Amino acid sequence: MRTEDDGFTRTCGADYRRNMTDYARDAAAVRGATDRLLSGVSRLDETAVREPSLLPGWTRGHVLAHLARNADALVNLLTWARTGVPTPMYPSEDARDRAIEEAAGRPLPVHLDDLRTSAFRFYSAAAALPAARWSYEVTMRRGVIEPAGRLPFRRLVEVELHHVDLGIGYTLADLPAEFVERELDFLAEVKFAGHPEVPPLRLVSGWGGRVRWTGRAGEGAGPAVTVEGSPAALLGWLTGRTDGSGLSCPDAPLPTLPPLG
Repeated sequence: MRTEDDGFTRTCGADYRRNMTDYARDAAAVRGATDRLLSGVSRLDETAVREPSLLPGWTRGHVLAHLARNADALVNLLTWARTGVPTPMYPSEDARDRAIEEAAGRPLPVHLDDLRTSAFRFYSAAAALPAARWSYEVTMRRGVIEPAGRLPFRRLVEVELHHVDLGIGYTLADLPAEFVERELDFLAEVKFAGHPEVPPLRLVSGWGGRVRWTGRAGEGAGPAVTVEGSPAALLGWLTGRTDGSGLSCPDAPLPTLPPLG
């Protein structure tokens, strides 16, 4: 499964930065997505929290613990952007993994309180970042460089996709349409753009709708493979959350995408 902080992310060029998303809109969208997440999680019971999520090897408690710690990690980056003092997302990869593992088995009320309070810290840090610092670049996990103005969208991706991963009734089909389109843009324009292990892809969303190109490019890249389906189905495949069922690939077998984490 892949989310925003997974490994093989292509950093953006000047054209992409000029199209950086609206910071205030993204921050507001994070609030809405977090409210939906909290509403869904609050209906669980203690047994459900300890049951497997849709992410291999993780219970729902692991997903919830990760979401809380990711909020704090992004607070670190927002603080870095505001002050200019380098502040990494996590002390180390081992520390990140250990924190998730240690918190996974907590009671549901503790998870809920952690989600709420860490979300509030993120909202506060996002609100404190002045517009003049949105273009300031920070370093995410695995050396990924990102302008601070994109951090609210990065958080939105985490909340929306991991809400799906909880397996509590919120599915890819329930994701807001605007979010799906923007994440497809990001995956095509940044994540998979020029990836040496991804064949040239012609992604067609909505059965004859919008076309996106990604994957290898240039001489020797090979013929393009057309993959067509609903935006949600494309998103599920590109993020590793489905095997591509429901997609049409008339030119060749559906490619196997490399893991990004």
